[in-house]
Amino acid sequence: MELQGAKQRFESQGIKLAAISYDSESILRDFAERHKIDFPLLADPESKVIRSFRVLNETATGRAKGVALPGFVYIDANGVIREKYFEEDYEQRFTANNVIAKMFPELVEESSHKVKAPHLQLKLAQSDRSAFPGSRVSLVMEVGLPAGTHVYAPNAYGYKPISLAVQPSEDVRVTTASYPQAKILYLEAINEQVPVFEGNFQIAQDVTISSSKSMLASLGASGRTLRVAGELRYQACDKRICFPPTHVPVCWQLRVLPLDYQRSPEAIRHK
Repeated sequence: MELQGAKQRFESQGIKLAAISYDSESILRDFAERHKIDFPLLADPESKVIRSFRVLNETATGRAKGVALPGFVYIDANGVIREKYFEEDYEQRFTANNVIAKMFPELVEESSHKVKAPHLQLKLAQSDRSAFPGSRVSLVMEVGLPAGTHVYAPNAYGYKPISLAVQPSEDVRVTTASYPQAKILYLEAINEQVPVFEGNFQIAQDVTISSSKSMLASLGASGRTLRVAGELRYQACDKRICFPPTHVPVCWQLRVLPLDYQRSPEAIRHK
């Protein structure tokens, strides 16, 4: 369902979609009809293809035995695997829009809002506005610095580097923030080279929505809005002065939707 919603965004970049699972053709046909899915769903009931890509969930048992780890494989026109995005926990998975944001950072979800911040421009964006429990979503900061101004990169030892700290909670699991490649700046006055960021750049932070019993119980029939808060810390400098270190509170909102528990007719289910 969620992949169908992102189909147009993939195809606008010349990427066609196909999904593969250990389900039978009958189950996939029923699922596609119920959810109006119009890209190919490929049946791999013996998990031969899943094993060949080395993404078999080795811990799955019972009727889930043979299931693949949730994720994406990007294969180019020559049949070469260019990217793989997989989680080791079956209940956690990258969203399709998150994968788009990683492959094409300029296509991060169009919904964004500005945040007031000293000495720079700051916009918050996100790969998804809504997602399901277990989804891995990318939260993005778009930073713009005036000409001649820089901030220090995370590995600038002895300085106050820029850092994004997202508050973990029982509702989300937080990964390490991702920063762009730094530029090396020569500070002539002290004869030193330091890594910095200049101009426009992005900081991305992945969070995984909890799939705990308490989260599932809190969603009801229509879901709920989840607030993810954090703080951006940095010290901006221009050619004449380093401004005092500062910190800016930030916040993203996600609509968490309830899972679809409807199964295929009993006659075609996994035994």
